[in-house]
Amino acid sequence: MAITLPLALFQPVYLYSPVIRSDLRLALEAADAADAITLSYFHSTGLRIETKPDLTPVTEADRATELAVGAVLQAAHPNDVIAGEEFGETGVSTRRWIIDPIDVTVNFMRGIPIWATLIALEDAGDVTVGVVSAPALGHRWWAARDLGAFRNSSPMHVSNIDTIEKATLSFNSLVSHEEHGIGEQATLLSRRCLRTRGYGDFLSFMFLADGGVDIVTEPTAMEWDLAPLDIIVTEAGGRFTDLEGKHTIRGGNAVATNGLLHEEVLQVLGTKR
Repeated sequence: MAITLPLALFQPVYLYSPVIRSDLRLALEAADAADAITLSYFHSTGLRIETKPDLTPVTEADRATELAVGAVLQAAHPNDVIAGEEFGETGVSTRRWIIDPIDVTVNFMRGIPIWATLIALEDAGDVTVGVVSAPALGHRWWAARDLGAFRNSSPMHVSNIDTIEKATLSFNSLVSHEEHGIGEQATLLSRRCLRTRGYGDFLSFMFLADGGVDIVTEPTAMEWDLAPLDIIVTEAGGRFTDLEGKHTIRGGNAVATNGLLHEEVLQVLGTKR
């Protein structure tokens, strides 16, 4: 049976706060549309699943959600670019909406509630709005440039842990680091940290923005995996770069920290250029 949550749970903050700008409001409205679709498919029987050329799975829920999100965004801004994981990029504009309809589709398929819709706006090369909506968990994280980062209605801020030996590290898997050629370095980082947990994917970054995790490493990721995570982490006071230390969502990987630990983490990983 699908989990149902009242969409109004997420509404008061962005509908009534005078400081929330229209782009963020629109992204949150698009996330409402996404939640309605993803929850209707979650735990449903007979979910149609296919394998993409890169050998990752895609479901009918992924595609329906991306179309619904794109429709909400284009109705408000028909000239904006829509860049989604499943249907690619349409339009030509300096404003690009980047969509991952269901991040961690494998969890969605197997009935694990750790999945989310990711929506971000990139304006002239700068990510200005980000939303991560995980309705099966009852959480939505969001941020806009210079407006801060929030979990539902609560402001978020990264931790003040200032030594790796006191830090909590989160990543998807050690194998993914080995495949990227930094398995030994990741193991060394893990051994130095107080604890290591494999929350993985979007959730690691959201825990970091909310102060529960201090370091996240992701050796393989696409722009739609990273775009909203970037602004949410940075607006929460953290730092977000690729493994080479460049602030970008197109490095093919990511490192996020509370900022205090970032340079030392890059040094341990030995990847900074």
